[in-house]
Amino acid sequence: MHRRLFLSLPGLAFAQRRTVFLPSPGKGTAVMAYAFYTERSGGRMDSIEQRWSKSDTIDIAYRRHSTDHGVTWSKPEPIVTGEKRPEGMYRKHLRCGYVDPASGRYLEFFMQGVLPTDDPLEGMRRWELFYNYAGKSHRIELPGLVTPGKNSATLGDNSSTPLTLPDGTICLPVEITPVGPNGEYHNPGKGYTWHETVVLRGRWHGDQLRWETSNILRLKPEQSTRGALEPTLARLAEGRLMLVCRASNDKAPENPSYRWVSYSHDDGRTWSELIPWTYDNGDHFFSPSSCSQLLTHSNGKIYWLGNITPTNPRGNRPRYPFVIGEVDRHSGLLRKATVRVVDTLQPGENPLLTLSNFYAYEHRVTHEIILHMTRLFALPDGWEGDAMRYAISV
Repeated sequence: MHRRLFLSLPGLAFAQRRTVFLPSPGKGTAVMAYAFYTERSGGRMDSIEQRWSKSDTIDIAYRRHSTDHGVTWSKPEPIVTGEKRPEGMYRKHLRCGYVDPASGRYLEFFMQGVLPTDDPLEGMRRWELFYNYAGKSHRIELPGLVTPGKNSATLGDNSSTPLTLPDGTICLPVEITPVGPNGEYHNPGKGYTWHETVVLRGRWHGDQLRWETSNILRLKPEQSTRGALEPTLARLAEGRLMLVCRASNDKAPENPSYRWVSYSHDDGRTWSELIPWTYDNGDHFFSPSSCSQLLTHSNGKIYWLGNITPTNPRGNRPRYPFVIGEVDRHSGLLRKATVRVVDTLQPGENPLLTLSNFYAYEHRVTHEIILHMTRLFALPDGWEGDAMRYAISV
């Protein structure tokens, strides 16, 4: 059933279609599901469904296939995302699928690790990053940055998508957990986790990618109590790259909660110091600790999708409204006049609503932006939420 929404900020209105992509099987389980094109042209897609009953743990996952841009889907095929092993619980977290436009190769990124007591926070020392290509899995080695058992490397969410440069280099925005003076995982902000951001530059050598790393992007605990995490990339008009990342004020709610931005003038090899991201008129805006995505459209525009709140949030909440806005392709700043609400809390809904953990892409036929996002209610007595599909005209 299609539901047409008319949502706006003052002076702006637009229409979109919001439909249930995959329904939750019932109370206690939320479904998160995403779709990715798997070839350089045409309508072949894969969909990954994940079922969650608690934070940062996937109960079970499924894959589906489509040949018609997601109009119809094959029967679900289960994907193993966890199994008990002698040394602990093996966990696998699937991330974005990506067609490299230069080579036409389809990559699937994921992270995995064995957690001794199945505590997600053990992943801060044990997650390793991989990609699948042509049926083979390849570990992304980061010597000097990551030592399994001491610290980790992850893709923050599906919205941390790769970016292919004109010369064929694949830039991958990654978060790492640092080690302190004692050689162990270090959390100076005392928040739930602590992360730093790095951009990997990959080049094809045969059927494998070889990676080099940029300088590390860091925030201080007084700027963010969880560091700099879940980065997203775009390429501006003159070839300069920009990166926007998530932060948090959870342990210091008196501090403003911003997005943070950095720029690169040398194709992602080096990056400027992170600074608060602003509107194009210089105004600051508030944003909770949640993922976001920069999406470059065939119309030449860059769009940012994420959460903006009218007042200063605390940590992760509230994760609504969810908005879309254009990025100025020269300055890299968010064009305030273009920001519009995609979805938000509705009358009578529980304020624990989370509009996050999403992925967006351009539909190759309609050129709408397709947004996959769950209207998640992480309730104390059980998670619930259907995986939604939004078709946004731009």
